[in-house]
Amino acid sequence: MRGPQLVADQTVPETAAAEGPALTAGHAIVRSLELHDVERIYLVPGESYLEVLDGLRDSSIQSIVCRHEGGAAYMAEADGKLHQRPGIVMVTRGPGAANAHVGLHTAWQDATPLVMFVGLIPFGHRDREAFQEFDIRAWFDSGAKRVMVLDSAERASEIVAEAMFAARSGRPGPVVVGLPEDVLCHPFDAALHPAIPVAGGGMTEPDAAALNEALSWAQKPLFVTGGNDWTAEAAASLTRWLERHSIPAAAEWRREGIIPFDSPIYVGPIGYGRPRPTYDLLEETDLLVFVGTVPGDVITDGFLARQDWEKENFLVSMDPALRGRSGAVSRQIVAKPEAFVRDLQRIELGPPPQSWLAWAGRMRAEQQAFSAPPSASPRPGAATMDTMMARLVASLPDDATVTFGAGEHTNWAHRYFPTRSFGSMLSAGNGSMGYSVPAAVVASLSSPGRRVVTIAGDGEFLMNGQELATAKQYGATPLVIVMDNQEYGTIRTHQERHHPGRISGTQLENPDFALMARAFGGFGARVERDDEIPEALEAALDAIDTQGVFALIHLLVQPRVQAY
Repeated sequence: MRGPQLVADQTVPETAAAEGPALTAGHAIVRSLELHDVERIYLVPGESYLEVLDGLRDSSIQSIVCRHEGGAAYMAEADGKLHQRPGIVMVTRGPGAANAHVGLHTAWQDATPLVMFVGLIPFGHRDREAFQEFDIRAWFDSGAKRVMVLDSAERASEIVAEAMFAARSGRPGPVVVGLPEDVLCHPFDAALHPAIPVAGGGMTEPDAAALNEALSWAQKPLFVTGGNDWTAEAAASLTRWLERHSIPAAAEWRREGIIPFDSPIYVGPIGYGRPRPTYDLLEETDLLVFVGTVPGDVITDGFLARQDWEKENFLVSMDPALRGRSGAVSRQIVAKPEAFVRDLQRIELGPPPQSWLAWAGRMRAEQQAFSAPPSASPRPGAATMDTMMARLVASLPDDATVTFGAGEHTNWAHRYFPTRSFGSMLSAGNGSMGYSVPAAVVASLSSPGRRVVTIAGDGEFLMNGQELATAKQYGATPLVIVMDNQEYGTIRTHQERHHPGRISGTQLENPDFALMARAFGGFGARVERDDEIPEALEAALDAIDTQGVFALIHLLVQPRVQAY
């Protein structure tokens, strides 16, 4: 087959889809995504990929039209966390690609499978400083697993298959595909490329023997789960195996929900804002088994804890480079979580020693005490997150999901929200703000009827709060709680620590978020006093359940002393 002939002044024929063959490269891309079971694409439209938009018009794939490319990229990243396929985002060239970069970084650091399609200038206009031209490889090579450009229409389906494979294989991550505007309109006369299977690895017999031996002598073993390469079945199977052997399990920061919150072996998250006993786990345990993640800087408190190479650490990861690892590695098991958990069933242990049970029981009791909701009785004065969380937790079904971005408001979610089922926590491990609302839209659309709660700060919310318009347009129904303390709280805390008495650049003056929610077509309530919380929460949940709209509670908490 012969590729398209491209000339410098080539223009895009307006009737290419109608007058050309049955399938153009743009339409072939859509058909190929259908072959990969893609249900939704998150996009901000651009003239650079009109042919793909035209293909989506009659597709089984739902197009979620977003208000900002950053919000669209976050939605695709959240979609990749929830499903065993990459999330898909489509943006246009130049400014569109720049706006979406934040989601790409999130997917890279969180090891989330994501494919970002970027419309490009026509092939013949390259290197002439054309309108919105940019160098896609120079921009994204350092933050994506692969960057590909469709320079031949006949490879359209193949490149989709390669991108979907690359995003999922090994350590998952983002892939960028450039789509020149004119190439999308050229004939596609090849067969659609099938999906490429992804290897899952597994425990070899020597791996299983080594892990069995380590578990046989350990007195204080601990599993740590994390990453975004799990299935609900693998999570449930691992939980049953750990409970059968009374082995405690902790969660990587912002990756809760793999082991249920209520499991007798769950001992809490390890990361920023953790209680002291959970931090001590790393030094106390004589055997650590990381599944789906590695002991990075957040888990090890800036590469300080668990650095002794005398320690016994098993790392279960498909990444041969073990990127982000800190401390000792006794053995790497090259396997995705699903394959590892499948092979783990071959290992059966004898009764654990009493010291093991006592240690695990103490850690579980400390986690239960730490996560017990505060009093649900309102207090005199200003609204508090303690009362809100106590009331909220009491109302949640077992499959409730929480989403949040970054900021001090997330501490309440980490501590109190009961992550009882797989996919019950969606957050950005890279500390990216603006993630909460886009992730909530995805969680709600993916599981209609599931209670989805977003906990946002006032600064974090306004970074992508406009995606509530997207929620309304497509019927997403999250409950959004905006904790308003009129500042960027985390940075204020750092200032107090490093420059006491010298607050600078962190104070905010906010709009009425409840009015904003109503303007977008949802329910909005403004809460200033603690005793207003019960009625506002009840009304918000009723609006979600009876009216089928999202709901927002603007919670004005007592601010700290303002700038000096």
